[in-house]
Amino acid sequence: MKVIRQAEVYAPDYLGIKDILLNEDKIIAIQDSIQGGFSGVALEEIDGRGLLAVPGFIDCHFHILGGGGEGGFQNRTPEVKLSQLTSAGVTTVVGCLGTDGVGRDMTALISKARGLEAEGITTYLYDGSYRLPLTPVTDSIIQDFLTIDKIIGIGEIAVSDHRSSQPSFEEFTRAVADARVGGMLSGKAGIVNVHLGGGKKKYELLLRTIEETEIPISQFLPTHANRTSELFEASIAFAKMGGTIDFTASEDPDFWEKEDDEVRFSKGLKRLLAEGIGLDQFTMTSDGQGSLPYFDENNQFIGLGVGSSRALMVGIKEAVQKEQIPLEIAIRAITSNPAKVLKLDQKGRLAAGMDADICLLNKESFAVETVLAKGKTMVEKQEVKVWGTFEQLA
Repeated sequence: MKVIRQAEVYAPDYLGIKDILLNEDKIIAIQDSIQGGFSGVALEEIDGRGLLAVPGFIDCHFHILGGGGEGGFQNRTPEVKLSQLTSAGVTTVVGCLGTDGVGRDMTALISKARGLEAEGITTYLYDGSYRLPLTPVTDSIIQDFLTIDKIIGIGEIAVSDHRSSQPSFEEFTRAVADARVGGMLSGKAGIVNVHLGGGKKKYELLLRTIEETEIPISQFLPTHANRTSELFEASIAFAKMGGTIDFTASEDPDFWEKEDDEVRFSKGLKRLLAEGIGLDQFTMTSDGQGSLPYFDENNQFIGLGVGSSRALMVGIKEAVQKEQIPLEIAIRAITSNPAKVLKLDQKGRLAAGMDADICLLNKESFAVETVLAKGKTMVEKQEVKVWGTFEQLA
C-alpha cells in the first residue's frame, strides 16, 4: 500500500489538503488524515507537502508508433519511449495513425500499445488513419470494436486538408455510423477523432452529418480545433451546438501563434469560458510523436518538427498563470474531460475506487515531480524510476 501525505488535491475539483491511500492499482481513500489500521501491512509514504495532486494525464491523440513522412522516408518520426510519456505526466495514452496508414498499420500500432501497457501505463487506440475508406484489422470497423479491446474509436480521419483522401459524404457518414454501432455493441465510446486541416471546408462534413442523419454531435471529437483563428471561430460555433473540441498543445505557443495564426490553449480556453461553453466540452492533446510539418503558400513541404506530451503542461501553466483560469477548470482538459468523452470510467478523477493514476506537481513551476501509473511510481522527484524495455539509463 502507498499513502500520499498532505498534498493539495485537485480531483479535478479542489478538495484541499488531503492524504491519498492507494492499494495496488486503485485509490482506496482520500481523507484529511489517514492513520492506523495497517498492522502487518507495508505502507510506503510519499511526501506530498507543498505539492499539487492531480489525476494522471490522458493524452488522447498521440502517434505512439511514430508518424510523419510527408517530406519523404527520412522524415518518418520515431516511436515514443515510455519515459517520454511518464516524465510529462501521461499515464493514459490513445494511439493513432496519421497521414501514413500504409508504411505503418494497425497491427503494428496494436503491438506498440500492448508494449507500452506491459511497461506500466494504460493505452487505447483509434482505428484507421487519415484516409477513408478505413482499412479495418478484421472484416469491418464494427468487428474491430467487438474483437480488439484497445480500439475505442476511429481516426484520425482527415477533412479539409490537402493530405486527406477527400472523402465523400457517403464514405464519411458510413464510417461514422459504423463507429457508433461498434461502440454501442462493445460498450465503448465509438468516438470519431477528426483531423481538421487548414482548408476552407472546416467542419462541413461533420455539420452535414449532424443535420442530415440521426448521428449526434457527441459522436465527434474534432482535433486541431485551434489550428488558426478562423478555424477556432468555427470550433466555437461547433461547441455552442453541444460538441466537444480538442486543442492541440504546443511547446512553443509563441512561435505557432505568430507564424501560423494558431490560437494557443490558454487564450482559446479563456474565450470558450467567456462564450459560456460547458466545462466538459474541451480537451487538449499533444499530437505527440506526430510530425509538425511546415508548408509554404503552395502547400509545398519546407520543414518538420515532432510533437511531445511536454506541451500539455505548457498549456495548463499558461492558462492558470497568464489567463488566471482556475486550475480545477484548466486541468479538466487532460483529465476528466477526455475520460468522459472516451468513456474511460476509471480514469481522469481522483476518488475512491478510481485507478491510481496520480501526478504531483510543483505549486509554482507546475513541473511534474512524481507520477504514479496504476499505483506504481514511474517518476519520483523528476527522476525516472521505470524505464521502457530498451531505454538506457542516462
